[in-house]
This record gives sequence, structure tokens and C-alpha cells, in this order.
Amino acid sequence: MSGFAVDPCDKCEEVLQPFLDRELNEEERALAEEHLSLCDYCRKRYRFEEELRRFVRQAATEEMPPELKSKLAELRTPLL
Repeated sequence: MSGFAVDPCDKCEEVLQPFLDRELNEEERALAEEHLSLCDYCRKRYRFEEELRRFVRQAATEEMPPELKSKLAELRTPLL
């Protein structure tokens, strides 16, 4: 990964979120993809981050059960 800094894993860590957000230019994306194809550690990190994003998106679309809403309302303390 000649286009990345001295430690390619450090650079990959730096660009991982922009890579997942599709914010990298073509050259940066190609370098990240090359490194991910060669580095097991960074590839596992990428897959973890990708799965975490998927989980968060799914959780954000699920409705909170009414029982949980009631319990949380009971725990709420008035501001005044």
C-alpha cells in the first residue's frame, strides 16, 4: 500500500469511516480496498464497523415496546 503512510494500518484506521461513508476520492478508495484485501486485521475491523452500522440502522427503525415506554416514563423525574 505504497500510497499510505509508514504504517498502512494506521492510515487505514484513519480513512475507515470516510471509506464506509463513501467520502474518499477514487485514489484513496483504491488504496483502502487494496489494503483491506491484504490485511486480515483491518478487514476484520472493516467488517465489524460495517455490521455495527447495519445494527444501528436496524435498531433505529424498530419501535419501542409500549411496556418499556411505560417503565421509562415511571422512572422519569420532574425537572422542577
